[in-house]
Amino acid sequence: MRLLLDTHVLIWWAGRKRVVPAAADAIRSPENEVFVSVASVWEAEIKAASGKLKLTAELAAEPAEHGFSPLDINARHAVAAARLPQHHNDPFDRMLIAQAQLEGLTIVTRDPVFDRYSVAVLRA
Repeated sequence: MRLLLDTHVLIWWAGRKRVVPAAADAIRSPENEVFVSVASVWEAEIKAASGKLKLTAELAAEPAEHGFSPLDINARHAVAAARLPQHHNDPFDRMLIAQAQLEGLTIVTRDPVFDRYSVAVLRA
């Protein structure tokens, strides 16, 4: 399975917080490839800079530290995110959805908004 961590899951994983056992097992499994979008690092750093979030880890270093693959944003992702149905307006979630759709990834999240889109989800 190819997984894409939602921003909150990345933060929890970096801070050694618990995710549900099925998601934790999938993230740890050497049979699965785990991706972290640069959109998640960007979102978390914006929230940290504004004082809305206190980060306990250097998120830019987390993918390499845990053997996760970084996922850059490209023009195809940008176009797909812009063209998604307007179920909600969070640009970072919309980017993760577009990336998951285009790259064939399952999003690991606890956010129910992802259910409104055509994307595979693994509950965290």
